[in-house]
Amino acid sequence: MKAVIKVGGKQVLVSEGDVIYVEKLDALVGDTVKFNEVLMLDSKVGNPYVKGASVLGKVEKQGKQKKILVFKYKQKDRANRRTHGHRQPYTKVTITKIEG
Repeated sequence: MKAVIKVGGKQVLVSEGDVIYVEKLDALVGDTVKFNEVLMLDSKVGNPYVKGASVLGKVEKQGKQKKILVFKYKQKDRANRRTHGHRQPYTKVTITKIEG
């Protein structure tokens, strides 16, 4: 059984046993999270969500991605050069059950 869920403003296609990386969720490692915003379940399409459908997952890890460097500058102006680094936090979730 497959489902399309909305999490963190993105749509993710999942099936049971999949491991997904999503934007940071407020949950501890080992907690069970429930995704109620199911957009599609096998061939059932919701308007906008499928009624009575949910996806359960287990939080495996909380972490940060690799650092990316952002370099901003303006041409011909030595004073406007700036470097920033950013590490996006994420949550690793294993999909355990699809209900619906």
